Amino acid sequence: MKQQNWNDVAFPEIITSDSGSNLADYLANGRDDVDEQLMKSGAVLFRGFHVPAVEDFDIAVESYGAENFPYQESLSNAVRINLTPRVFTANEAPPETSIFLHHEMAQTPIYPSKLFFYCNIAAAEGGATPLCRSDILLNKLEEAEPQLVDAFTTKGVRYTNVMPAADDPGSGQGRSWQSTLNAADKKAAEKRLDALGYDWEWQDDGTLRVTSPRLDAVRTLPDGRRVFFNQLIAAYRGWADKRNDPSKSICFGDGSPIAAESMATAIGLADDLSYDLQWQDGDVALVDNFIVMHGRRPFKGTRKVLASLIK
Repeated sequence: MKQQNWNDVAFPEIITSDSGSNLADYLANGRDDVDEQLMKSGAVLFRGFHVPAVEDFDIAVESYGAENFPYQESLSNAVRINLTPRVFTANEAPPETSIFLHHEMAQTPIYPSKLFFYCNIAAAEGGATPLCRSDILLNKLEEAEPQLVDAFTTKGVRYTNVMPAADDPGSGQGRSWQSTLNAADKKAAEKRLDALGYDWEWQDDGTLRVTSPRLDAVRTLPDGRRVFFNQLIAAYRGWADKRNDPSKSICFGDGSPIAAESMATAIGLADDLSYDLQWQDGDVALVDNFIVMHGRRPFKGTRKVLASLIK
């Protein structure tokens, strides 16, 4: 598998086992080394290890020793199905739906630091997971449009979407407001939104239109790297269903519009920089959510890629 190379570091880093070693043991004994590689590269693929079933993936994630980020506690837009307390389906959107590049849950004030992905069944055709280094993307974007990067840095961004009254698995943004907000009724939903700083408005059909508080679009990491940490590309390209219009999903943090031409520049650069992770059965990938964006290519046949998040 050919990798990209950024600043003399392979992307993604690939760790292989020719003998089908136990991944749980490898992660338990080698976490420091794995974390060092992850910090440098942003993504680590484990290939050839013995991970035949969901239960084995769950054990491997637990052996890594980091705190679980449960789906139930998240504000994710996506409909997902929990298989264990720490493992769930990545997204229930239809196979023909593209899920565009994003940092997991960066459209909310609550997001994980790392993501584990597990390929239980690789698609017969398509279904790759595109990965993009956001620090490299920000550098390229700053070269192309320095004023835009300055605006993203100083103004931040806000996101708007409409949550359905019941889960809609046919949409990548189909999670109901009850599930998203962990609220049994409208009063509880409003209380949660107020606490998080959201603007909100109930629609006549029982759906809920929400706008996030001002969130960062550019983030500085502890090592000084700056990254394009947001969900702008996914929202602008993909938040489309019978309730949502992508053109109305994003704006700067002060409410001013983001020019279509500026988004086209960011999208073009991200597409050029993307690396398609072509899954094989049993693959496990660890992704630093602050350094690397991910997505999902359309596919045919059965594809079963699962996820587990880390706080």
